[in-house]
Amino acid sequence: MSRIAIVGTGAVGTTFAYSLMISGIAEEIVLIDVNKDKAEAEAMDLNHGQSFVKPVRLWSGEYADCGVAEIVVITAGAKQKPGESRIDLVSRNIAILKDIIANIKTSGFKGILLLVSNPVDVLTYFAWKFSGYEQQKVIGSGTVLDSARFKQLLAQHCEVSPQSVHAYIIGEHGDSEVPAWSLTNIAGVKLKQYCPQCDHNNFCHKETVMDEIFEQVRTSAYKIIAAKGATYYAIGLSLVKIVQAILRDENQILPISSILKDVYGLNDVALSVLTIVNRNGAGKQLSVPLEEKELQALQNSARILKEIITTVKY
Repeated sequence: MSRIAIVGTGAVGTTFAYSLMISGIAEEIVLIDVNKDKAEAEAMDLNHGQSFVKPVRLWSGEYADCGVAEIVVITAGAKQKPGESRIDLVSRNIAILKDIIANIKTSGFKGILLLVSNPVDVLTYFAWKFSGYEQQKVIGSGTVLDSARFKQLLAQHCEVSPQSVHAYIIGEHGDSEVPAWSLTNIAGVKLKQYCPQCDHNNFCHKETVMDEIFEQVRTSAYKIIAAKGATYYAIGLSLVKIVQAILRDENQILPISSILKDVYGLNDVALSVLTIVNRNGAGKQLSVPLEEKELQALQNSARILKEIITTVKY
């Protein structure tokens, strides 16, 4: 049975559970939370929809239920406040993470650990350190969501389907993230070649427009959090994409966060690069060609994260 354990039944955890239930790719879903009443209530509410989805066993459980899970998804942690960066959450969430990892290890869990709580790159790194698991077994949701935002905004501007847009955000899931414009294409056509055919008059040659689109990607979470307190719908769908790639051994190329092993000359830091995702978790990390300014921005993103890692006390 494919069991997914979700630690944390806040907005992100429960929205992911709902999306996962609808997708039909997991046979068992277990919700774990320090607030047991909340976990039980969420499981009850979700179970009332059983007649509308494919068969799935869903319940509120304990850390012991992680033992035979294929993936444990950690969404628990302090919530990002309006005006607060993801990095500001470090000190509050490291202590929570350390306790969660200890409980997961006690269960005998041998699967893939997927971090979602912010700052996801820093927490992915420390989840690896705390757990002692193999590098490829500890991954973060990274910039899969950021890349989806990037695609949607480009698609909206060019008036095409987001599914026809191939675009990636790499680096930190946060303020130092990097838009890989040189890799961006629409239906396989490089942006600079596609734009002359577009009704928007070669926007790729107008840096102000490019900057505006990326700024919307980078700051969209802040705007959503300021208005409604949290982001959860799109990240829930992003997590289904990652989990599906693992369960079905798809070898999907996704910008997940993982511990870098000599990629672009970077090591011993977790951030997002294009990575083959399969049954083993993070497969080969791809050093795809980047423009020099993109490479420098990626290295700067890694430097910022490494500086934060060295300051963390636990």
